[in-house]
Amino acid sequence: MEARLRTSLRPGAQTPLDSSERAALARIDGTRDAMLARTTAWAVINSGSRNLPGLEAMAEQLVAAFSSLGAVSLHDAAPVTAIDTAGCAVALAHGQNLHVVCRPDAPVRVLLTGHMDTVFGIDHPFQACRWIDGNTLNGPGTADMKGGIAVMLAALETLEASPFAAGIGWDVIINSDEEVSSPGSAALLVEAARRCQLGLTYEPALPDGTLAGARKGSGNFSAVIAGRAAHAGREPEKGRNAILAAADLALRLKALTADDLSVNPAKIDGGGPNNIVPDSAVLRFNMRPSTPAAEARARAAIDALAAEVAALHEVAIHLHGSFARPPKPLDANQQRLFDLVRDCGGALGLAIGWRDTGGVCDGNNLAATGLAVVDTLGPRGGAIHSADEFLCVDSLEERARLSALLLMRVARAGWTR
Repeated sequence: MEARLRTSLRPGAQTPLDSSERAALARIDGTRDAMLARTTAWAVINSGSRNLPGLEAMAEQLVAAFSSLGAVSLHDAAPVTAIDTAGCAVALAHGQNLHVVCRPDAPVRVLLTGHMDTVFGIDHPFQACRWIDGNTLNGPGTADMKGGIAVMLAALETLEASPFAAGIGWDVIINSDEEVSSPGSAALLVEAARRCQLGLTYEPALPDGTLAGARKGSGNFSAVIAGRAAHAGREPEKGRNAILAAADLALRLKALTADDLSVNPAKIDGGGPNNIVPDSAVLRFNMRPSTPAAEARARAAIDALAAEVAALHEVAIHLHGSFARPPKPLDANQQRLFDLVRDCGGALGLAIGWRDTGGVCDGNNLAATGLAVVDTLGPRGGAIHSADEFLCVDSLEERARLSALLLMRVARAGWTR
């Protein structure tokens, strides 16, 4: 069987389930309700990225859920600063991040990642679950990604109960700040990625089962603009209008939009009474490059345009931010893992396809280390980041089987980075 499995790692090959795989996967049969119970219990815990008590409660639940599988630890977030509305750098707190390790000395190691935070703050009205129909559950984080964590956990439980577990080691990282670009957990993710041969991330698949292929990168920036106040009627010429400079910079940045780069000037903070030339402003903007070359071009353009606007308007501009999510092209390294996922899906009767997306996730950061990673192995779902978010409940078992089979086949056949 090992020789046939090695063949299945090549594009276009497909190996049907053998009796040992069927026996191992049978453990997932009938576990839908258990996975659903975990998902709904976690979904009603508000764990918005800024809700530290809620994140602490969610972390406690995850420690209990994963403690029987490996060595569990919680890691404090790295220090992070943000720019407030006055243009000052302030400390920004994030929750702790879960790390689970099993067989760290195994020759083949897999990194499985997820996030416990959601986009729904403590004061958001979307706090409860409800059934839309017999297979569709509406609830905060049900798809993105508490249902994904339930799928990950079921797959690992299946692997550990199988005869193949000894052939593979794994790390799990479930972070608390993915929805805000993982500033406090990025170093933990990269460190783990460099120890592993491949990565699996449990963002939701689309409702039809399609996975994300190539992803754009993403950078969030704040331009802090310092001008000079003056009386708007008596001596406006003595003022240096920070709002005007911010608007000019926003227009110039937007003009950088190209086929391989999207630009979104999102907000301008600043200003005051109508009779005062505003002396401060903060422009916030997002950029999404498709390639590393586009990212480099955008970074250079930001600096150049800020210098031009500062000189023209006689203001000072300080830039804060970075491209926290590198582009994730579907290159040959990524394609071979997609091929293996597709072939495992074929063995289970699932048609696995993928398409490019402008959305970003921790998969971007993992791929930037050279790791092959598939980042939409969670359940099928949709309308994420809205109060209409839904989970296709029948996909819990379906996607747990897919991940479990993938892990077992890597354990049996190996994987080289």
